[in-house]
Amino acid sequence: MSKADVKGLNKRSRVALGLIGLIGLLTLMVGGLLAIYAFANYRYEARPEKTESRVIFNVERGNGLSTIASRLEKAELIDSAFIFKAVTKLRGNESAFKAGEYAVPGNATMAEIFEILSSGKSILYPFTAPEGRTSAQIVRTLDGMPTLVDDDPAVPAEGTLLPETYLTPRGMKQSELLAKMAKAQTDLLDEIWDSRAPDLPFTTKAEAIILASVVEKETGIGAERDKVAGVFVNRLRKGMRLQSDPTIIYGVSKGEPLFNRAGKRRGIYRSEIDRKTDWNTYQIDGLPKTPICNPGEAAIRATLNPATTDAIYFVADGTGGHAFAKTLAGHEANVKKWRKIERQMRSRQ
Repeated sequence: MSKADVKGLNKRSRVALGLIGLIGLLTLMVGGLLAIYAFANYRYEARPEKTESRVIFNVERGNGLSTIASRLEKAELIDSAFIFKAVTKLRGNESAFKAGEYAVPGNATMAEIFEILSSGKSILYPFTAPEGRTSAQIVRTLDGMPTLVDDDPAVPAEGTLLPETYLTPRGMKQSELLAKMAKAQTDLLDEIWDSRAPDLPFTTKAEAIILASVVEKETGIGAERDKVAGVFVNRLRKGMRLQSDPTIIYGVSKGEPLFNRAGKRRGIYRSEIDRKTDWNTYQIDGLPKTPICNPGEAAIRATLNPATTDAIYFVADGTGGHAFAKTLAGHEANVKKWRKIERQMRSRQ
């Protein structure tokens, strides 16, 4: 073998040895990285040695992985923000978090915490909008919900909200809840409109809500709603005025309670009965200009499917309900009974 051949062989040997060394180094590096990942993954899945108790953790809108990991560590829900961030990123989950308030078990693993915070199943707080409130009154009650964000929403048009109980996450904007309430009413009307009774004396959903708002304000007894609706439907068919006291009040105060000069609640004055407004159904024919409140589902359903009745009059009966009559003479007799009950009630005060 010549010197050149030996020299070439040595060179190839050195290259081979270099490659072997490089492969070995890469193998060690990969092995090291795998070992590090395995350790981090183990920590990510490991259950901490803590007594189980729930911690309320809030993921705010706009919070990224780094912020969440840091806050979790500060709350002592995890012991390493670095490992939480690293494994979450490696699993491709860093943008999966959903804003909301969550109940996190004190002994949850990092993997379980990620699943909780990305589930969207946040703590929900009930908000109840009572039937018969005006839109302005409902907006005011939103301020009593500290979990809602007051973004100074505009007062929705009267009668466009569906009163019921809504479950709301912490951080929800007041305007978002109002939009949800408006959509709920639209969805309800779309669902039941085609099943309405035939030949009703109104033709649009807007008119139905106006009449439903009057029905809502006239009775707080659920069993009466369809009969009250039936009386108003009869009056409209006959061309009679509705003569509903709540429509007078809405024309005077937009539905707010009436008070005398001493600051005490009062009834309706004769001058207010005689005052013509766009809502006073003692003075105008047909329906008021707008709804006078936000009617609930029961009142809306009753208006679309009123009871079949001959009655065209009703008056309070002293029990919280009403006495119905199909003739003026019968109505006047019921009114006389009611006036007697009123006098007895005043004498006991």
